Amino acid sequence: MADYNPLGNARFPYNQEDDREQVINIGNRSTSFEYEVGQTFQELLDLLLSKHKDYGPKNISDAPGGAINGLRVRMHDKLARINNLYDSIRDMAPEHESFEDSFKDMANYAIIGLLVLRGKWDR
Repeated sequence: MADYNPLGNARFPYNQEDDREQVINIGNRSTSFEYEVGQTFQELLDLLLSKHKDYGPKNISDAPGGAINGLRVRMHDKLARINNLYDSIRDMAPEHESFEDSFKDMANYAIIGLLVLRGKWDR
């Protein structure tokens, strides 16, 4: 990842001639960081929509204690999973859920939380 100064401009821009990196133009600067962020958001969107189709909205909106409490519990469980994976990574490889899976779920729970707070989550 590029090193950023307080204005948000990369101090060490990516080498545009390095054809191993995909580069896009945004305004007057080119960087692969924005491309990678966009790709990651697309992955999160696809996963969120797929899981929403499978689970529906009620598993969040009808959670005991309300939607925010349900999200809080799910996020706590994911963070505990991440901590356990991190602490035991030297001993074994995860069999069921990777760091990436856990972080994707955390990100999508945060998005759902924003939708709940804004009154945009389905009931």
